Amino acid sequence: MATKGTTTDRKKVNSGEKYEVKYEAEKLGISTQALVGAKRATGSNDRKVIEKYLADKKKK
Repeated sequence: MATKGTTTDRKKVNSGEKYEVKYEAEKLGISTQALVGAKRATGSNDRKVIEKYLADKKKK
């Protein structure tokens, strides 16, 4: 059976939605600019990939 409306993918950060970027940045304790930069650096919008990139960057 088909569902009505659109589905959202909670595993990804949609940078077109300011509230998603703001939420994820606050959750990680970084600025929204740093989050967007990490997203561009990884080339991915997957939350786990971005979090791993930022954790590895923080260790250095």
